[in-house]
Amino acid sequence: MLEAFNISLEGLNFFSIMPMLIAIVGAIIILVVDLCIKDSNKQLYSILALLFLILDLGYIVFLNFDFSLAFFDLILIDGLSLLGQIILLTAAILFIPLTLNYNKFHEFEYPEYYALFLFLCAGLQFMMSSDHLIVIFLGLEVASLALYTLIAMHNRKTAFEAAIKYFTMGALSAGCFAYGAMLLYAATGHLDLSGIIGVLQQTDYEPFYLVLAGIAFFIVALGFKCSLVPFHTWTPDVYEGSNAFLAGFMSIAPKIAALIVSIRIFNFFINDILWVHYVFYALIVITMTLPNLVALTQKDVKRMLAYSSISHAGFAFSAILISNDMAYSALFLYWILFLFTNLGIFGMLWITRSKEQIWDTRYDHTYEKFSGLIKLSPFMAVIMGLLMLSLAGIPPFSLFWGKIYLIGAALANDYLFLALVMAINSAIAAYYYLKLIVYMFLKEPIIQDGSIYLQNVTLPLKIIVGIALLGVCFSLFFVDKILWVISRLLVI
Repeated sequence: MLEAFNISLEGLNFFSIMPMLIAIVGAIIILVVDLCIKDSNKQLYSILALLFLILDLGYIVFLNFDFSLAFFDLILIDGLSLLGQIILLTAAILFIPLTLNYNKFHEFEYPEYYALFLFLCAGLQFMMSSDHLIVIFLGLEVASLALYTLIAMHNRKTAFEAAIKYFTMGALSAGCFAYGAMLLYAATGHLDLSGIIGVLQQTDYEPFYLVLAGIAFFIVALGFKCSLVPFHTWTPDVYEGSNAFLAGFMSIAPKIAALIVSIRIFNFFINDILWVHYVFYALIVITMTLPNLVALTQKDVKRMLAYSSISHAGFAFSAILISNDMAYSALFLYWILFLFTNLGIFGMLWITRSKEQIWDTRYDHTYEKFSGLIKLSPFMAVIMGLLMLSLAGIPPFSLFWGKIYLIGAALANDYLFLALVMAINSAIAAYYYLKLIVYMFLKEPIIQDGSIYLQNVTLPLKIIVGIALLGVCFSLFFVDKILWVISRLLVI
């Protein structure tokens, strides 16, 4: 009896959960340091968080993993989990220096902010590194609870509203995920996805009513997390209520985690069950189109970017519909390039953020705020213009290559209508991206003091925006290398 519990460390493969443990230990150390060192420089916590994130990423990149199940078969080490974690941690490392600003926004004064940020990263890592529904659910909840609190810590009326809306939608999403897992467990007796798929293929997806309900609950749950229409309504308000640092990170990290979970869950269902295929087709087409049309009417740049990110999620989800290695490679390329573009534009919004509501009593970043920016701060206007051209998919900037590879994957797999919708929506999106360029370059400035746009600028922010700009403008030279790395890691 006792021998059954005699598990060797080698068989347990404890090192498989080290990336998550690094983030968790880092969060705990930050809290302990705050207890031990009173009145410390709050920038110390930014640096500690950055060091643990770099250590986490280095562990993943430089340690040779064998693709396998580990840790009681709860952790899955494969190309999807490694790619997702690399994108997540790269985003975290690049976004965290945005907290090193001159204006003392009070949330950055708390060590809990950085501890919660590391817990958020650990939760997302668990989501991406398992095919067991309970582990995915626990990772989802850890990440969500941390994110609700981070949003509320902005301590503004819109931030509290955003946190409550996100909490409500997140609770509904978590409930749907739990119900979906319960129904598939009732149908198969398994909670790991490989076991579920194996049983369902043997039983020809019977009992069908349980499978139907379970998949429907998963579509709703992950639709909320990826902001698919009609589950997207929380996104603009949450982006508006969050600071630009957190809004930019939210546009990248939680969505790549949800995309990877979606690949794991729906990879087989989309090909084997016809109605799932058609439901996804409809959701993707609507998600690309409707937010684009709504974005045309927005008065605030951050809300426009929120609707834009919903449309980008629709683009990314098209790879799950196509469901092959070519499409998944295009998806990861697209999201890596999207990371650098969003890093740049949200970094610029953070630089121009001021506590004074000069241009509007509600919005922080109205289009009018950037009127005549070319005359007040030419360098900033040029940078923001280049980033907008990238988001619009104008060649040779970064997102053009992401979109062209996704459209190419659709055409190669005979999804002609999908490719047409993607092309049309790229043209629609160009209008509202170029609208900001029109304001910056063709309108007269409302104010005469250009220094107000530089209140938050620091050396770390300049470096981060410079890295983003290099990624946006010179992506042409490393697209093939990124695709080569993705193809080497991607094993579905």
